[in-house]
Amino acid sequence: MEEGKENNPQTSDKERTANEQYYVEEASKFIQETSLEKMHEIAEAARLKKLMEPPKWVFPEDS
Repeated sequence: MEEGKENNPQTSDKERTANEQYYVEEASKFIQETSLEKMHEIAEAARLKKLMEPPKWVFPEDS
């Protein structure tokens, strides 16, 4: 999906519904074809990657 397209008033409801349906189908396919153990491995890898990232500082003037 293009950046900012979701909030674009020019985007029709039909296009949004088609985009949402695509993602629902992809998620359903992933859930059906992937074992729970594999999902846990993916989640653990993502968690470890996040832990290894340096801290990100947020300054009020940047927000």
